[in-house]
Amino acid sequence: MTLAAQRSILLLVDLQGRLIPAIAEAETLLANVRRLGEAARLLDVPVLATEQNPQGLGSTIADLAALPARTFSKRFFDATREASVAAALPPERPTVVVAGCEAHVCVLQTTLGLLRLGRRVVLVADAVGSRILANLNAALARAKAHGAEIVTTEMVIFEWLETSDHPRFREVLRLVK
Repeated sequence: MTLAAQRSILLLVDLQGRLIPAIAEAETLLANVRRLGEAARLLDVPVLATEQNPQGLGSTIADLAALPARTFSKRFFDATREASVAAALPPERPTVVVAGCEAHVCVLQTTLGLLRLGRRVVLVADAVGSRILANLNAALARAKAHGAEIVTTEMVIFEWLETSDHPRFREVLRLVK
């Protein structure tokens, strides 16, 4: 039931320059996404990202742009409907940890698409956001009702670590302190 780093990928959804300023509690969201991304890098968890209509919403914000190995431009709200995104999901990593915005649009539709593809979806509640908190809460409830697991950033990080004996424990621990 716990998350295994070697079976996970991290998917960052639409953390774009023109969208982030409108997101409620964006600073907390961005700090948690950064922690997840840096932990993923330290623990060899691949990171992918999407950008919804980057011509209109801009590219991934500069602070996070270096985290993903690949970033996909998309037009569908559900990223899995883009052939390039679906093809990039490694079959040997069935767990997709999802963070980003907006929770009730692209994050939710991508979560539902991943579930439809048979993926284990872990939605990081404190690393997803919407402009209006009611939309965020409704999205989390709907995702959970359809089978997504709802977790927090620290839950993901410590489950990926598995033990305080992990050789990268101290480096990763600095991310949460």
